[in-house]
Amino acid sequence: MEFSRKKGFGLISLLISIAIIAALGALFFRNGKFGIIYKQRTAPEDAKNALEEAEQLKQALENKNSLLDMKSNSMNISSPAFENAMPIPAEFTCDGENKNPLLVISDTHPDTKSLVLIMDDPDAPGNTWVHWTVWNISPDTREIAADSVPEGALQGKTSFGKSGYGGPCPHKGRHRYFFKLYALDTVLNIPLTSETADIERAMEGHIIADAKLMGTYSRD
Repeated sequence: MEFSRKKGFGLISLLISIAIIAALGALFFRNGKFGIIYKQRTAPEDAKNALEEAEQLKQALENKNSLLDMKSNSMNISSPAFENAMPIPAEFTCDGENKNPLLVISDTHPDTKSLVLIMDDPDAPGNTWVHWTVWNISPDTREIAADSVPEGALQGKTSFGKSGYGGPCPHKGRHRYFFKLYALDTVLNIPLTSETADIERAMEGHIIADAKLMGTYSRD
C-alpha cells in the first residue's frame, strides 16, 4: 500500500515536472534563443516584403514624375483662323494675301528661355518643304499676330530660298501643313542664314516641351 502511494506520488511529480518544462520551453521559444532563430528564419520574408514596398514606392514616384512630365509638356498652339486638321483659309496661302495666320500659344513650360516655330509641308514632292522658321521667340509670347513676327525673334531661310513666311502653295492635291512649336531651355545663337537642319541641330538636348497645329490646303 505504501509502495503504491509512493508510485502514485512519483507519477504526479513527473507529470508536474513535464508541465513546467513544457511551459518554460514555450516561453524560451518565444523570447530566448529559439525565438531568435525563429526571427532569423523569417528575416528573408521580411526582406522580401521590404523590397516589394520599396518597388511600390519607386513605381509611385515614377508615376508621379510621369504625370509631371505630361503636365510640363501640355504646351499648346492653336489658331482662330482654322481648327486642327482642318483647311487653312486661302488668305493665308499663295492664292491669297500669303500672310501667316494668327497663332495662339498657351501653357508654356515655366523653364522656357525661348520658343522656336517651324512650319513645313511633309507632303511636298521630294523632301519636306519648309514654309517658315522663327527662333528666339520670347517665352512670354501668348500669340503671334497675323502677318507679323514677334518682337526680337529671328527668321531663317526657307525652302523658297529666302526668310519670312511663305504660305501653302501645293502644285496639286491636298497637303498637310504643320506649325511646330518648341520650348527650349536656352536661347539659340545661330546665323540668319540658318535652315531647318541648322535649327534642329542647335535645339538638340534643349527641348523641354513641344506642340503642333496642323492645317490642310489643296489645289486641283
